[in-house]
Amino acid sequence: MSIRFTAKARSGMVALTVVAGLALGVAGCGGGGDDDKKPETSASATKGNGSNPSAQEGQSEEPLAELKGPQGLLLQITSAARDSGGFVTVNGNMKNDGSGTVVIPSNLSGNETEIIRNGSSLGGATLVDSKGKKRYYVLRDTEGRPLTTTGLPALKAGESIPVFMQFPSPPTSTTEVGFQLPGFPTATIQISG
Repeated sequence: MSIRFTAKARSGMVALTVVAGLALGVAGCGGGGDDDKKPETSASATKGNGSNPSAQEGQSEEPLAELKGPQGLLLQITSAARDSGGFVTVNGNMKNDGSGTVVIPSNLSGNETEIIRNGSSLGGATLVDSKGKKRYYVLRDTEGRPLTTTGLPALKAGESIPVFMQFPSPPTSTTEVGFQLPGFPTATIQISG
């Protein structure tokens, strides 16, 4: 009975996270007054395709971090929020900042058999708490699927997709962590909430 309850609770938490992410994405598309500033702050990221805003554009004026990866991929981390359920959800945009179509590298899924078996994902991402000397891996549901964006498509030049990753929460005293994704440099990000 308790296993079923836990599974239902996790499923409900995942559904709630997805709905909240979609609601934030829709709210971000509402057309605020900051549209004139965006080309100045991210001119290199939008070169060649400024008329195609992503679903999460506008959530914050400036990303928490921008990581340049292989084949012209650019990961912009837009938020890292702690929730009361003991999770940290990292949201962002994966963009092809190159000139040709890019297939998302398989190493972003990590090297764990259980995660790889579920297809392409960002399951290789980790959060590193240097002070607490702990590494936090992407969470999985009861069937071993990573709680992150999965089924990543090939991206045409200038195209971007919204992405998310969910991790166990470090202690509330930890507000700064290192974000790591295979093939990308490490970035220091702030956790809100």
